[in-house]
Amino acid sequence: MRFVLATANPGKLREMQEVLSPLGIEVISRDELGIDITVEETGSTFYENALLKAKAICQVSGMPAIADDSGIVVEALGGAPGLYSSSYGGDLMTNEERCDFLLKNMEGMEQRGAKFVCTIVCLYPDGSLISAYGECPGELALSPRGKNGFGYDPIFIASGTDKTLAELLPDEKHRISHRGKALRQFAEQLRLMS
Repeated sequence: MRFVLATANPGKLREMQEVLSPLGIEVISRDELGIDITVEETGSTFYENALLKAKAICQVSGMPAIADDSGIVVEALGGAPGLYSSSYGGDLMTNEERCDFLLKNMEGMEQRGAKFVCTIVCLYPDGSLISAYGECPGELALSPRGKNGFGYDPIFIASGTDKTLAELLPDEKHRISHRGKALRQFAEQLRLMS
């Protein structure tokens, strides 16, 4: 099975390949197909944004397209950054700056509960669709730790661990992460379809 991933994010591509390739699922990047389009994420949910991206890439490529929309939801910030996780603080910020910005907004707050959420949508050229969802509960660290992962991984401690996601080895992270859970659910749905 061969799918095109509807994101240009190399971290997401790597994670999807690491989880899905052992299952015989090949995921290629849209860059490999020369697709360079921007999809406006105008949805009001993670699912709607993932569907918008999957539709656009499926139409352009003529291949089954996988898209995910994910983010970090912080209780003390009323669910922010949520849908706007990748642009929180401004579009030009680096991942490190975005983590620092979130931690600055949390200064003085004792309630540090948060969760990562991920919705995956796979759209086929015939219009059929699979979707999957995963979440990873935890809390925000007081400062960034670790060099693995990407995005908010250095400041997120998953429940049941004392390490940030960026301190975990890839296999450890995939077992507990929002994307790992959603990808396993997605792979199971693929298996049931075949």
